[in-house]
Amino acid sequence: MRITPPYTPTPKQRLFHQSTADEALYGGAAGGGKTKAIVMEALMRCLEYPGTAAYLFRRTYPELEDTLIGEACASIPEALGVYAHTRREWQLVNGSVMRFRACQNDADRFRYQGTEIQHLFFDELTHFSQPVYDYLKTRLRAPVRLACRPVVRCTANPGGAGHAWVKSHFVDGQPSGGVRQERVTSQYLQETRLRTVAYIPARAADNPHLSRDYLFELEQKPKALRDALLHGRWDAFEGQVFAEWVDDPAHYGDGVGTHVIEPFDIPEDWPRYRSFDFGFARPFSVGWWAVTPQQKVIRYREWYGGSNNVGVQLSPAQIAEQIRRSEEEHEPGLPVFGVADPSIWDGSRGEAIARQMEREGVFFTPGENARLAGKMQLHYRLRFDAQGRPGMYVFRTCRDFLRTVPALCYDAARVEDVDTAGEDHIYDETRYFLMCRPISAPKAPVKRRVYDPLAETASPGGIIMPR
Repeated sequence: MRITPPYTPTPKQRLFHQSTADEALYGGAAGGGKTKAIVMEALMRCLEYPGTAAYLFRRTYPELEDTLIGEACASIPEALGVYAHTRREWQLVNGSVMRFRACQNDADRFRYQGTEIQHLFFDELTHFSQPVYDYLKTRLRAPVRLACRPVVRCTANPGGAGHAWVKSHFVDGQPSGGVRQERVTSQYLQETRLRTVAYIPARAADNPHLSRDYLFELEQKPKALRDALLHGRWDAFEGQVFAEWVDDPAHYGDGVGTHVIEPFDIPEDWPRYRSFDFGFARPFSVGWWAVTPQQKVIRYREWYGGSNNVGVQLSPAQIAEQIRRSEEEHEPGLPVFGVADPSIWDGSRGEAIARQMEREGVFFTPGENARLAGKMQLHYRLRFDAQGRPGMYVFRTCRDFLRTVPALCYDAARVEDVDTAGEDHIYDETRYFLMCRPISAPKAPVKRRVYDPLAETASPGGIIMPR
């Protein structure tokens, strides 16, 4: 007996199902049919490979009930299996199983330490941190008898605490075909393999099953939300803190209408600054800045001590030694004023970090750590003047700034502040620098009133009144 689920994939869903990549993301706009696609992909893989296990993750179990589990119960014919409510599992007739699981925070990933996964799925991947993603990928394995190649399949909308790493891993730098090859070397096996990462962009208009009313409603949203949910743009999304940010390669040369510019030789008479945010288990960040005669600031060099929001675990002395060597090479004989997180002067748990760095010849002054004031300084600097020039530029070579700061989201609990669950280390040291060179809020241009005798008439008391 042949059983066919009631499912006709859209062209974009079909591309998702046909992907042979090791990792694939179907993402972008809302309404692209991502939930349906991920459930049906899990079902098809489980049916193709008897006795295998698919794990489908959301952050919380209520989210699972409202999305993946609801979709599975509505779409999977009863003849193909039985849903066990208490275990949140679809037990299929061929011995395969679809397990719906939650991973709300980083520590939850260790609940799956002994788990064996053949098909790994993440719905709304931007709600997860990269450590969770990377750890659960280590649970991917399949005995030879299953004749199954384990894969990862994900969906996501722009935004969320994981926006930056998901965009960097799946979206940025993708070739025209949407599949990027990465060469991975195994020291243990003494061999090199190619891993493939695919991105299938989704737009609301790709789904013919959406009502016209839904598309109309999306189009009425504020610009950032509209661009993300309707068009699937990853450089604009709901909850983006610095929505003013513009990265326009067409103007890297002239600096008009963009915050990112081509590197150039900084004149020696421009004041130079170094900002610092310490991290050991988490990344540290060092940024070098110059101030132009017009009082604009330029981030021209950086050193980011980490990746995937995990630090490289260098000691304060090691960091200071590298800073000193870098400045001896790039700013020989030039004064560089250092400003840092005031917490590095805390000596309550041993010698203060600042003192350890001073022994290596690197000095800082305590930065102002008023979070909202610092955030507003960045907003002020990002504004464009009448000539289309902002108060702050960033060299295009400062890749970690460009990757993390524009992707910062608002904190759901502290609605005016940045969500510290994201990669905010570069943002923090940027705040310390800007607070030592604060500017006032730019004033809106005042329109001069021009007297027009044809547009106005004098009142009996001699006051000019509009007609």
